[in-house]
Amino acid sequence: MPLRHCVTCGREGDKDTFLRVVRAPEGNYRIDETGKAAGRGAYLCNDPACISGAVRGKKLNRSFRTAIPGEVYEALSRRLAE
Repeated sequence: MPLRHCVTCGREGDKDTFLRVVRAPEGNYRIDETGKAAGRGAYLCNDPACISGAVRGKKLNRSFRTAIPGEVYEALSRRLAE
């Protein structure tokens, strides 16, 4: 089974230990709760420090090589508040 890497801290592990953000074939971005949605994915540790680091540093922009809509970062921030 291939290992995934957190875009914030670089820790590697199985995909089910990470939070996945996906760019769907239609071009929209969202948090993939199932980890099985079609499209290109970027992974974050479920650790609040990694999620907040990704939001602060806009780490997903680099991973996807494009500007990520603010709604995705807002959804990640809301997830931290839970």
